[in-house]
Amino acid sequence: MEREELILIQVENISKRYGKRIAVEDLSFSVEKGKIYGFLGPNGAGKSTTMNIMTGYTAASSGTVKINGFDILKDAKKAKQCIGYLPEIPPLYADMTVWEFLLFVAELKGVPRKKRTEQIGEILVKVQLEDVEGRLIRNLSKGYKQRVGLAQALVGYPEVLILDEPMVGLDPKQILEMRDLLRELASEHTILLSSHILSEVSAVCDHIMIISKGRMAASGSPEELQEMMQTKTELVVTVLGEKEQVEKVLQGIDAISSYAFEPAEEADSVSLRLSTREHVDIRKELSVALAGEGMPVLSMNRLEKSLEDIFLELTGDAADEEEACETDDAFGDVTAFPDDLQEQVDKEADAEQNQETNGQAKGGDRQ
Repeated sequence: MEREELILIQVENISKRYGKRIAVEDLSFSVEKGKIYGFLGPNGAGKSTTMNIMTGYTAASSGTVKINGFDILKDAKKAKQCIGYLPEIPPLYADMTVWEFLLFVAELKGVPRKKRTEQIGEILVKVQLEDVEGRLIRNLSKGYKQRVGLAQALVGYPEVLILDEPMVGLDPKQILEMRDLLRELASEHTILLSSHILSEVSAVCDHIMIISKGRMAASGSPEELQEMMQTKTELVVTVLGEKEQVEKVLQGIDAISSYAFEPAEEADSVSLRLSTREHVDIRKELSVALAGEGMPVLSMNRLEKSLEDIFLELTGDAADEEEACETDDAFGDVTAFPDDLQEQVDKEADAEQNQETNGQAKGGDRQ
């Protein structure tokens, strides 16, 4: 299969400006079918703005987004049919039961009436909500509410799931359950998720994109990012021997660029940390050289950069504060999803206000 046929989302040179401030600048990337993508960045980096543009809730100042070949603005209906979206704050109706809410979403998404009951039943089983389908959403725990939010994203069986902070606020057990659920869903959906929980992104995602100050800082698999950032080899070594003897061996290996001795925990041993000039593996050479001088190696550990190390190195001194416009967009999504939901909410709000006004008027008449 050609690579072009595998690409499900194509983002090309998108930028978003709020007055003089640039939230996203000339950002491009593609998302292939059948993978889990992680979208990382510090607060204010432009993650939520990018997701809002991808889902059609915010228009880009420039650039294009295509979902399964459909332009998110020019062919909005067809493009959005391919997307299931879970905002950071799930768009839930607290006074509905789980079943009523999903049935409502199925109607809004245009799921055929004959298929709604069967599809909702399948989704409830998939996200493990069948035991609470008759309960009011307001009475559910944070973990269950997050599952309801994920369930509404699955209604209509979209090809792409875009999840904004799906694990925020969950306890460790719920995070593990959500991780397993995402892996299961990946067999049928392409998933793009943003998260601040870097360990979870590393554990779940096939591909990671790191954004900083509205630009793409790095993109690749966890292994590729580690290889890219690991420009040199660092070793922590403990040797049975004398410091002067060990130093003599180290000076004879050209690839070693620096070393420093550390306090040793074992008697008659020497501990040190060393770095190479390039990304080369000298463990075998070093072990043989030390053993040849009668100094057995007690331990040798290669230091690898974690995703947290890579993230901090790439994002540098990116702003820590939340960007007001980006936060406003995220909250706007709660009422903007799906397309007809805003109109429905407005109608209900007007009806409630009219009832309250009429009640006050009648009370005044009685007085």
